[in-house]
Amino acid sequence: MSRHELEACKRCDARHQGLCDALHDDDLHFLSDAAHRSAIAKGEVFVTEGNPARNFFNINQGAAKLYMDLADGRRQITGFVGVGDFVGLAAGTRYAFSAEAIEPVQLCRFDRIELRAVSARFPVIERRLLEIASHELVIAQEQMLLLGRKTAIERVASFLEGWYRRTLCADPGAPLDLPMLRGDLAEYLGLTIETVSRVLASLRRQGVVAVAADHRISILDHARLAAIGQTFA
Repeated sequence: MSRHELEACKRCDARHQGLCDALHDDDLHFLSDAAHRSAIAKGEVFVTEGNPARNFFNINQGAAKLYMDLADGRRQITGFVGVGDFVGLAAGTRYAFSAEAIEPVQLCRFDRIELRAVSARFPVIERRLLEIASHELVIAQEQMLLLGRKTAIERVASFLEGWYRRTLCADPGAPLDLPMLRGDLAEYLGLTIETVSRVLASLRRQGVVAVAADHRISILDHARLAAIGQTFA
């Protein structure tokens, strides 16, 4: 790989998150050589449910939604991924979900066989992949709890707090970017759009969040938001 490409990898938003953080700068080129970089337009599907699971994807910029198509023609959103997230790791021989960019996405695509060769040289990558897979299981368990035991306001609060941690916001008062549509968020949380709007209005009245005209959200009271999200119904 060229020196320019390697320097670009070191400056990547996902450099110190997820898989890439497993290697030191001196060894990063081994992983970078196995990466196939792609730009995905908003609305473009880059993982299709049922297709052979030949690749893994590391999100370097932007966000995407994961969803499954139900037998009756409906679609269920099962999660959202952002910078540093690894997509497709838990798949068997075929993808169990689809992934669609909800804003412009930059990603690295790794062929399973090529990545296996790199991990054979650097066992730390195998360990990191195991950590990522374990984290995905925790997220799945949290989603079951979210839908099965929490009230509407607890679901929204849990999601906002989780997305805040994911984006690593340094300023508690900084606007929280939610790239997903309000309808997608409602579907993921098992709520209606109207209910999500009412919950946000309630959180605003309590002084927990502020909602700007462009729908960007600022978390004003992290402790209170976390307390609401952790409360069981």
